[in-house]
Amino acid sequence: MLMFGFGFMLRRGAPRCQDRAALVPLRAVNRVAGARGAPVASRLVKETTVQETAANAPEATGGSVPDIQPASPEPARDLTGVMLTTGRLVLTAPSAADIDAIYRFCQDPAIQRYTAVPSPYEYEHARDFVEKAVPGWAKEGSNAVFGFYHATGGQLLGMVGLHGITGPQAKNGAMAEVGYWTAPEARRQGYTAEAVRAICRWGLAELGLQRIEWIAFDGNEASRAVALKAGFTLEGKLRSRFVHRGQRLDAWIGSLLPGDPIP
Repeated sequence: MLMFGFGFMLRRGAPRCQDRAALVPLRAVNRVAGARGAPVASRLVKETTVQETAANAPEATGGSVPDIQPASPEPARDLTGVMLTTGRLVLTAPSAADIDAIYRFCQDPAIQRYTAVPSPYEYEHARDFVEKAVPGWAKEGSNAVFGFYHATGGQLLGMVGLHGITGPQAKNGAMAEVGYWTAPEARRQGYTAEAVRAICRWGLAELGLQRIEWIAFDGNEASRAVALKAGFTLEGKLRSRFVHRGQRLDAWIGSLLPGDPIP
């Protein structure tokens, strides 16, 4: 999906993830939190269900492009404060400490080409994305957007999100679209697929999603590779689906459903 860059309340009784939840040492989680000025964790953090106590970009190029949907008429679910972990990553909302890096990453030609970030991408876009858009979306429950950080070094490696989140009472039921982009220096190391698998497991297990869609511009091979590594099934081409930078483009679409194997 095309990750835009304007730049949870967890379901009780939700089924657990199929795959084992990797544990990251407490010191690694605290290293990421401390470096970003966030509250440190008081216990080990599991990959799918952690809430903080306080409070297409493929790997070779840019990421996916989310088609942002209006919030559903259902009661808002506050998704603020969720933290997910994998063997190598910590996923959590970006903070003010990440604004410079997000601004710099979004100058990358591949991210500009394959995602819906504003172009030109100004510093104010990064600031508004971190300070207004991400927390606003989380509070209203419409989009869950995380930075993914190296669990040992703490550096920001990219962004991943579930967008247009709807619940079971919506017309088409509980659905979302996945989007992501990767920092140029973090590509081709498997980080993005790892982050996508984590957020999708969480969305299926904890938000009760019945379908997660991936959409990317036709030709975005790197984004497609990430989607396949995360277990998505390719469904076809959407002809003339988007207008991007003044050009009408075809798009690829895929999906991940409950019960689909996530590698």
